[in-house]
Amino acid sequence: MRRLSRKKALSLVKELDAFPKVSESYVETSASGGTVSLIAFSAMALLAVLEFFVYRDTWMKYEYAVDKDFSSKLRINIDITVAMKCQHVGADILDLAETMITSSGLQYEPVSIFWLFCCLSSRTLHLIQGRLREEHALQEVLYKTLLKGAPTALPPREDASTEPLTACRIHGHVYVNKVAGNLHITVGKPIHHPQGHAHIAAFVSHETYNFSHRIDHLSFGEEIPGIINPLDGTEKITYNNNQMFQYFITVVPTKLNTYKISADTHQFSVTERERVINHAAGSHGVSGIFVKYDTSSLMVTVSEQHMPLWQFLVRLCGIIGGIFSTTGMLHGLVGFCFDVVCCRFKLGVYRTESVAGCAALQPGEQPEPSPDPSAG
Repeated sequence: MRRLSRKKALSLVKELDAFPKVSESYVETSASGGTVSLIAFSAMALLAVLEFFVYRDTWMKYEYAVDKDFSSKLRINIDITVAMKCQHVGADILDLAETMITSSGLQYEPVSIFWLFCCLSSRTLHLIQGRLREEHALQEVLYKTLLKGAPTALPPREDASTEPLTACRIHGHVYVNKVAGNLHITVGKPIHHPQGHAHIAAFVSHETYNFSHRIDHLSFGEEIPGIINPLDGTEKITYNNNQMFQYFITVVPTKLNTYKISADTHQFSVTERERVINHAAGSHGVSGIFVKYDTSSLMVTVSEQHMPLWQFLVRLCGIIGGIFSTTGMLHGLVGFCFDVVCCRFKLGVYRTESVAGCAALQPGEQPEPSPDPSAG
């Protein structure tokens, strides 16, 4: 009884088969069918390999939200070289709340004037910045290839004893409130008093004013190796003693999440302006370098995305199924073209057929085989 029930169940399953099989004795192979099969399998292999490369690749997803963090401090990373002696210049930050941030976190390092303008790392940064302005997609490449421990500062200066130290490198980091502020580098050391703040510039000769400078690094937030900021590698040269350089910066909080690193940092956009101070011509101001920054109320989350495995398999099945579904129609077209070519040049079974008989063939129709003359 169990065997009978199993046979009935097996026969019922066979009746439900939606893919009936054709006996091999009813299957006929042809050159056109083999050609179509070869093209189909080649296309499947090529598209499958290309789809695998798409599956391996990643892309950056940008999400925007309101920044609700107002209590934390904003870190500013600075590395600027000015063509003046360190005892003649001073750097400090004054925010919108009239809070003066002393330059205790900044270091003043005397360097050579040749170190200011002749540096391989500076030329490299210039090249990268030029490419970034032309190809904005390179920024995503930098995001993906972040490596911890990569150098972000200048290499140590060589042969310092043989060169005159007539320039000053100001580098380090400071923490400020998340409000608009002004980082300025001008003549004289800064002092703070109840009525505001000032720079002692009375003992500095006007002929020594020279605010030609190079910005090796300027960033906000956590310092991430490998990220190229908009002002990195910027060089400004002036031959006027009363020159003012201004940088207007909008800082955008950014959360970066990649497969190699996760960090809270800040992107920024910058507008540059420079002019000569001439009180007689109505151009008032103070000579120096002024970086005016403001924080944005929006926060950007940059995350690295990857195609899930199930989506890759679905796309792969779609490629294979789509090619199989179109090979039937392609087979009829190729078979017709193959018959026309063979009939025209009298190849294969068309060797004993006449051209008129070939013309009567329909697409996909095979000619009747000619009788064997040796048959009795």
